Amino acid sequence: MKVLLIYDDLWHPAEVIDRGLKSFPARFDEYELDCVRTAKDILTPEFVQAFPVVIIAKGNAVNQANSAPWFEPTVTECMPEDFRAYVENGGGILFLHAGNVFSKKNAPEMTEINGNAFIGHPPRCLTHVEPVGEHPITAGAEAFDVRDEHYNIEILADDINVFLHTTSATGGDVVSGYTRTIGNGRVCVLTPGHTEAVFKDPNFQTILMNALDWCAGKI
Repeated sequence: MKVLLIYDDLWHPAEVIDRGLKSFPARFDEYELDCVRTAKDILTPEFVQAFPVVIIAKGNAVNQANSAPWFEPTVTECMPEDFRAYVENGGGILFLHAGNVFSKKNAPEMTEINGNAFIGHPPRCLTHVEPVGEHPITAGAEAFDVRDEHYNIEILADDINVFLHTTSATGGDVVSGYTRTIGNGRVCVLTPGHTEAVFKDPNFQTILMNALDWCAGKI
């Protein structure tokens, strides 16, 4: 399955995900990743539509070396409204960790797609990640503990199906994974994923691969 991975910004270098994905089991070979760092100058709506699933794992910045806004009218070819059209027409988007740092101020159209607005996070800390309810994305995964950035987000959408919570001494108990549908497409949100250790945890690996399958409508 072809998957477009859009990643890399100042606080979330692509190297972390690149190194983390190398530890995934053989099942991950089912996904053919096309990785884009400088999204502003590469992506077009037509390019994105060629993929059944897109992972957005960066904030509103060009790349690690350039913190200028990713989305600029008349400059950026694939704008938030194009990503929304992509989902409405049947595409799937996984908003992974940094893909959830959009705010109602810097990219309100993206918050309307992923259904949340970034609030902040305490200093990196030990987090407890706990599946909740029954959802195909958490099938085969158990709770785990890992040092990570413990994201706090404001839920904006009223149609979410929560499948994951994280707790920490400094960040409290927060929603860290949910799904929703927009038109004919699917959206999944996963907030863990700042450190390489998260990607090396077999439970997170299972959740992430299940999330890709869910976004593609395979489960």
